[in-house]
Amino acid sequence: QVQLVESGGGLVQTGGSLRLSCAASGSSFSIKAMGWYRQAPGKQRELVAAKSSGGTTHYADSVKGRFTISSDNAKNTVNLQMNSLKPEDTAVYYCAVGSYINYDFHFGSWGQGTQVTVSS
Repeated sequence: QVQLVESGGGLVQTGGSLRLSCAASGSSFSIKAMGWYRQAPGKQRELVAAKSSGGTTHYADSVKGRFTISSDNAKNTVNLQMNSLKPEDTAVYYCAVGSYINYDFHFGSWGQGTQVTVSS
């Protein structure tokens, strides 16, 4: 069992920045990928950014050029630097861990979530 603890959410104005952090503990030896999902009210959860232990990254089109994912494999931590935030980025953001197999990310564990609110 993997435990994930997120931090760094909050309220920011349009154009501002936030940095989300997540630390994994427990049975973390099996982690081969870490990522961030988000879910806005009335919408499905979507994968925002992901990074494999080998360094492969994925970004949703809506955040490319604005968000940057970074991770420390030895410490099992992942960060999401979010710049040029927009009101449509408002959501609960969830840290996730899993694997990267056949050029695809697979996530099976999620954190409790942290709220990000971008005011216009």
